Amino acid sequence: MKLIIDDANVEAIKALYEYYPVDGVTTNPSILAKSGRNPYDVLGEIRGIIGPDAELHVQVISKDAEGMIKEAQVIREKLGEKTYIKIPTTREGLKAMKALKKNGINVTATAIYTAQQAFLAGKAGADYAAPYINRIDNLGANGIATAKKIHDIFRLNNLPTSVLAASFKNSQQVLELAEYGVGAATVSADVIEGLLKNEVVSSAVDAFIADFEGLVGEGMTMADC
Repeated sequence: MKLIIDDANVEAIKALYEYYPVDGVTTNPSILAKSGRNPYDVLGEIRGIIGPDAELHVQVISKDAEGMIKEAQVIREKLGEKTYIKIPTTREGLKAMKALKKNGINVTATAIYTAQQAFLAGKAGADYAAPYINRIDNLGANGIATAKKIHDIFRLNNLPTSVLAASFKNSQQVLELAEYGVGAATVSADVIEGLLKNEVVSSAVDAFIADFEGLVGEGMTMADC
């Protein structure tokens, strides 16, 4: 499963890329708005951090297919061919997905709440379909179960589309989908940090250091012996 950062905070992305084995970045209009800056200034900095070959997912704003296609062309011109255009899975969105895929443009179908939407996005040629795990839960359904169902539908129908699960509230949800083998998860910086953060691990490391320093001296490491 690919692990993708769901954020537009340039400093947070830079820090995660330094330490974690991540595969790219997703953004959305709400995330970009939090920066208070020109969207392309932020996205350009992100592209500079992650490199030209990493996945960068950027969402269109238009509601009609013609506008979505026009935005997609500009986004690709500014941010490179490895950029995935996030298209809401609406009637107009499906039309735009079909047109973009005919021209070889990467597409991520977004705003997915049901397996039906995801199936149609897959048939329209989307590379990814992004179900909103936590938002589905908040509607009284089961976000994890929906993502698994979508994954199964794609495989059973020989569709090349992958699940790009989004909107997580904790690291356990991410691990459950990793265990199931879904294609990717896009996760906020704090949830990615939560995959590793564990006080028991920190205590164990501190105990090892204390025992070693008791043997060879304070501040000594295996490089000094």
